[in-house]
Amino acid sequence: MEEERSQNGPRLYERIYAAVRQIPVGRVATYGQIARLVGGCSAQMVGFALAALPNGSDVPWQRVINAKGKISPRGIGFGSLIQRTLLEEEGIVFMQDEIIDLNTYGW
Repeated sequence: MEEERSQNGPRLYERIYAAVRQIPVGRVATYGQIARLVGGCSAQMVGFALAALPNGSDVPWQRVINAKGKISPRGIGFGSLIQRTLLEEEGIVFMQDEIIDLNTYGW
């Protein structure tokens, strides 16, 4: 991965961040969707880019979820709670099993 980062690193990450900034308030996108939009990267690389964001970034990372409509675990779970809270503040409703309806809230 380090090699991928050094070759594509800042430019690739900036393209990922630019795509994520386009997701409107109250909507979500999947890691794979962002990867396809950006091109030349995988869903996992999108996750790495979002994990590398500094605190206080203007990138709405909380709006990116997995293909099952769920929040992907972060760290020891605290980040997942923050992500859920931020999404709920944007009006996104979680169904049973912590799932977000992509037909309703998908971008």
